[in-house]
Amino acid sequence: MRLSARNTLKGTIKAIKPGAVNTEVIIELPGGGEIVSIITMESADNLGLAVGKEVYAVVKASNVMIMVD
Repeated sequence: MRLSARNTLKGTIKAIKPGAVNTEVIIELPGGGEIVSIITMESADNLGLAVGKEVYAVVKASNVMIMVD
């Protein structure tokens, strides 16, 4: 599969936390960092997500905001 998004991060699902409507998916990246995605329960089911499964987090945004204290 090919995508136009340039920010594709490969990782492993560390945890899946189903909610009433959405599911939180925590992906562990190489080096120990994590990225969290909130997707619909239906999408999580359709993708067959499971802890330990290798996945890609795809970030597509026109801008990224940075904040400091």
